[in-house]
Amino acid sequence: MKTRTILLTLALCFVGVAVVFAEDANMGTWKLNEAKSTFAAGATKNLTVVYEAAGDNVKVTVDGTDKDGKPTHNEWTGKFDGNDYPVTGDPNTDTRSLKRIDAHTLGLTGKKAGKVVTTGSIVVSADGETRTVSTSGTESLGMMMKSVAAYDKQ
Repeated sequence: MKTRTILLTLALCFVGVAVVFAEDANMGTWKLNEAKSTFAAGATKNLTVVYEAAGDNVKVTVDGTDKDGKPTHNEWTGKFDGNDYPVTGDPNTDTRSLKRIDAHTLGLTGKKAGKVVTTGSIVVSADGETRTVSTSGTESLGMMMKSVAAYDKQ
């Protein structure tokens, strides 16, 4: 009886975590809509962004192209709690933090060697079909840049 109770409790915990992530507007695969986006000169274009559950964290996988058209790939795993979590594969940032502002908005901060280099917001539309990422910051040569990237849910 004790084993059955423990198994039922664990199953309900997993279902609860799945429900929380399923209700998150950011979860899923997002494809860049270049026609609706504006990029700073030389900016990296994140062509596909995937948000998926990774235990009680969220894993974000980003594939795109750099200023020379060469493929890029970076990954971040963390929570939407405003804390810094490591980024792999991004030459411009080594940590990233995402903080939930409301059900459809996340705040974004990217850091390199502890210094803020990128800030922005990620806003998912009310219907959950589009997402807009607005960023500003300093690129590797010290130049200020601003970009607005529009994504469609796949």
